[in-house]
Amino acid sequence: MTSGPPTGVPVDFAAALADLRRQALRAEVRLTEIPAPRRVAPFSVALSGDVLPGTPPGRTDRDHPEDHDHSEEPLATGRFVVLHDPAGQEAWHGTFRVVTLVRATLEPEMAADPMLADVAWSWVGECLENAGLVPGTDTVADGGTVTRVLSQSYGALDGTPDAVDLEIRASWTPLDTQLGTHLSAWAALLTMAAGVPPLPDGVAALTRRFTDRSRQRHTVGP
Repeated sequence: MTSGPPTGVPVDFAAALADLRRQALRAEVRLTEIPAPRRVAPFSVALSGDVLPGTPPGRTDRDHPEDHDHSEEPLATGRFVVLHDPAGQEAWHGTFRVVTLVRATLEPEMAADPMLADVAWSWVGECLENAGLVPGTDTVADGGTVTRVLSQSYGALDGTPDAVDLEIRASWTPLDTQLGTHLSAWAALLTMAAGVPPLPDGVAALTRRFTDRSRQRHTVGP
């Protein structure tokens, strides 16, 4: 007997979920499944991601919990959302849409850099390209925004260093169901914003794809 997707779940969406689960990411990136938006598309899945400091390369938090202090603040956080409408949506130019968010706090001296937003947006294209995703061939309708907020402290908090909060929102339409590479591109953007050096050539990424919450039902239908 051939097994298939759960009743009512489109084959393409089931294939996309399976490909997401197969994708290995860096040890510093922890994913957690979160409630997905219910009104934008008939089917969706959403993941939150944190870049955690202090995780040795090649090890996972699940296998070596003693190697990571979970009380530490993440270096960057974000969301990765996959929307699927079997009928397609005109603005998407397809039946899938990937919607991402990355937030990180940067060094205060970067606040004065007039090119910061342009550089941050270039990271999106660079991460997609490094994942092997070509605009117009693998993705269409790419777009997004970059927001930066400078926080300055006064009074009793006068000694607190200035900080720059960077937020990158990017979305695009994948042209097939192999969404693991799209997840990898977003995770690379997350670590880039966190200031984590890229992996050397030939070094494999080893980490568990989802936390235990991923065992919950993750398809959202009408």
